[in-house]
Amino acid sequence: MSYNNEVYVVEKQDVKQDDLKLEPMTVISRDQKSAPRKKPRAFGLSYLVNEHPPWYLCIWLAFQHFLTMLGSTLAIPFILQIPILPIVQGGGSLAFVGPTFSILSLPQWRCPDLSGNSNSTASSNIDATEVWQIRMREIQGAIMMTGLIQIVIGFAGVVGFFLRFIGPLTIAPTITLMGISLFSEAAESAGKHWGISMMTIALLVIFSQYLSRFDVPLPAFSRDRGCHIIRYPLFRSFPIIMAIISSWVICAIITAAGGFPSDPDNPNYLARTDRELSVLKEALWFRFPYPGQWGTPTVSYAGVLGMLTGLLASLIESVGDYHACARLSGAPPPPKHAMNRGIAAEGIGVFVAGAFGCGIDTTAYGENIGAIGITKVGSLRVIQVGGFLFMIFGMLGKFGALFVTIPDPIIGGVFMVMFGMITAVGISNLQYADMNSSRNLFIVGFSLVFGLAVPHYMSDHMDAIQTGVTEIDQIVTVLLSTSMAVGCIVPLILDNTIPGTIEERGLAGWGENPASDEPVEEKYEVARIEVYNLPFGLHRLSKFKFAKYMPFLPYPYDNDRDQEENRQERSTQDTRM
Repeated sequence: MSYNNEVYVVEKQDVKQDDLKLEPMTVISRDQKSAPRKKPRAFGLSYLVNEHPPWYLCIWLAFQHFLTMLGSTLAIPFILQIPILPIVQGGGSLAFVGPTFSILSLPQWRCPDLSGNSNSTASSNIDATEVWQIRMREIQGAIMMTGLIQIVIGFAGVVGFFLRFIGPLTIAPTITLMGISLFSEAAESAGKHWGISMMTIALLVIFSQYLSRFDVPLPAFSRDRGCHIIRYPLFRSFPIIMAIISSWVICAIITAAGGFPSDPDNPNYLARTDRELSVLKEALWFRFPYPGQWGTPTVSYAGVLGMLTGLLASLIESVGDYHACARLSGAPPPPKHAMNRGIAAEGIGVFVAGAFGCGIDTTAYGENIGAIGITKVGSLRVIQVGGFLFMIFGMLGKFGALFVTIPDPIIGGVFMVMFGMITAVGISNLQYADMNSSRNLFIVGFSLVFGLAVPHYMSDHMDAIQTGVTEIDQIVTVLLSTSMAVGCIVPLILDNTIPGTIEERGLAGWGENPASDEPVEEKYEVARIEVYNLPFGLHRLSKFKFAKYMPFLPYPYDNDRDQEENRQERSTQDTRM
């Protein structure tokens, strides 16, 4: 009922017409109706993990990730060329470099003195070639067996089982130490010419932070509008590639002008863009790697045990990587079945890398997690295209060798920013725990210091562990030499043994915003949990009853079961308190 442009509610009662009660209500015209307010995106993401940029943007964004991965990928072969001298293509985890050196330090695998022969791997001396190939085959066999073990661990749900004991107080030091422990690699590359590296850092900071709010007018074409101008957040989407190309061009100009020394013994020589031109000239146009290209892999007990130490460190690193990547890409915290599949998928990659003779494993790249945080693009499609580009460039020898000419100081400057981003993501996990608690302050502080001190000591005292069993010595040495391993094991033990409530430990707010009662999914726009389902229609397997016995498959009652386990664990711990 309306009167004088006001709306009234008539309460139907058994009364006379004059006794009708009229209550004015607010009138909202159709023009005044506004659309629901859009939720802000966590970390200001332009694309969530389940969103796909246009194909032309996707290629450039993927190329940006390719350049990010390139530095670490090239670093591994250069490190391994000292004891093995192979010319191989591949990248992987620094956690496996230690076991590789340990295996090659055994008496039967120490390199003989070849000073009388050519020390070039391009030499036609058959004996010299066999010297490094036989060692490569030993490493291949150990890597392939490690990959099979990791596949079993992933599909059996071993990692998912231990996730119930892992909370923010364990994840935070692990991810933080992952970023801090890489500072030496960044400083080593940046220190080759601090002027160039600081210029790269300045450009990256300007593009990604100061200019990220400005949209650049660009020409565009569409069938409906024809040629027109659009405004695109160019600086926010491509800060890394713009910083690298800008610094690369400046270094090329300085090199051509004679501004950099030509003496290879001078540290600033590494800033030249022409120092690796011989690699570009000698590279083949096409090269197709294949399994067994160095011969039939060999397997030994000592080699597999040595690689298992790297596997344990890599598993710990991957758990932290998954949580960091989920937070930065706008995805919910990864469930157990997704973590199990991720570990199994990494195992498949390790096995394939060993079969192709890469000489190192494959694992999650922390550098690219930092790139997601800087570029604000968390799209899964971009990462998939980036992997495809890596395979293509790996077979195009000339094109891949072109990127070897990027000066080391430029890569070091990019690493400085990205490793800092990873460190900050690790620290941000502490928001879920009560950091006013002396218990939590002790766990976090001691874990960080211990995770830095022990590996630093082990780097100068590699023979400190003497148990009498060589294999055990190698396992303990590699674990204690890995900051992420120490930084995960110590808080894992302390957080699960020192008395504390669920709220104090941050488990109650794990996946929620501790500043409010609203879950993160309601406060910020993030992807739905279905983003972790299997692709290509395989998610239908979850409808069958056998899915609940497969820890790598999403099951409709997984969330209810996890919540029931958490309630039981809370009641048990509260009883102990």
